[in-house]
Amino acid sequence: MGSIVAENRKSLMLFSGRGFPELAEEIGQVLGVAPTRSDSYEFANGEIFVRFKDSVRGSDAFVVQSMTAGINTWVMETLIMVDALKRGSAKRITVVLPFYPYSRQDKKHRGREPISARLIADLLKTAGANRILTVDLHTAQIQGFFDGPVDHLFAMDILAEHIIKKFEGRPMTVVAPDSGRVRVAERWTDRLGGCPLAFIHKTRDPSKPNQVVANRVVGEVEGRVCLIVDDMIDTGGTITKAADILFDSGAADVIVASTHALLSDPATERLKNSRISELVVTNTLPLPAEKQLDKITVLSIAPLLARAIREVFDDGSVTTLFGGLS
Repeated sequence: MGSIVAENRKSLMLFSGRGFPELAEEIGQVLGVAPTRSDSYEFANGEIFVRFKDSVRGSDAFVVQSMTAGINTWVMETLIMVDALKRGSAKRITVVLPFYPYSRQDKKHRGREPISARLIADLLKTAGANRILTVDLHTAQIQGFFDGPVDHLFAMDILAEHIIKKFEGRPMTVVAPDSGRVRVAERWTDRLGGCPLAFIHKTRDPSKPNQVVANRVVGEVEGRVCLIVDDMIDTGGTITKAADILFDSGAADVIVASTHALLSDPATERLKNSRISELVVTNTLPLPAEKQLDKITVLSIAPLLARAIREVFDDGSVTTLFGGLS
């Protein structure tokens, strides 16, 4: 006999970073597999160490890391985890980033600026990642930064189901908080049955981060429930100012749907004092107890991520999860 024939077996292994291990645990519960045990800690000088306690040889490895506050620590930990898997002979490494870090730095506004979203993709590729799975990128072009497959998931259906159930029967207008979100808002209007679309005309000084000047609303909002849609809420300045303009224009109510709840200070205080009646988000990022408000509703993204991971593992189609939109 001139060769040895081995049975072609596949093993799915789940790995959790320390950014938000509860999400990885929830994904594991849906999949029916527990995250692999590991030793992860920092040396006195801040260097990160990771070692997996079980063999990863030949596995289809899925690294789940939520890039929460202290984002640079979690970026570095993810790279080290991927490197450990590569050196442990994992067959394929998929990095699951519910929130893609540095996604707002996807282009140059002026000279001598970085494109940090591309840098993150390059670092992941260099570390040994074969594939990226992420949710609601700031701009779709980021998919082209990674030299390999990128599965771009959408949280719209999860958010829309909640909104339809709660506000069904009331006249609604979908509002883009700026011109850059209009295409996303158009998809929302289709999902909600063709309701009107409006947008906030605003200006932003690129030299002053997180500072927005909102000007006026363009569209039909008087007497209607206005749904502001955005991919992320950081300091809350954009949506709270947009809400004020909408109420000044005659809106009956203002609600917000967003995938990523960064809620950097002073977002919680702004939301608490705003006239927004409800903010609906997903748990792509953890929401600490001190940032939880009665008007914030958190929906789980874990079932969607688990389904996508299963499709990747089974060599199925992630696109079918979204009716061909992915």
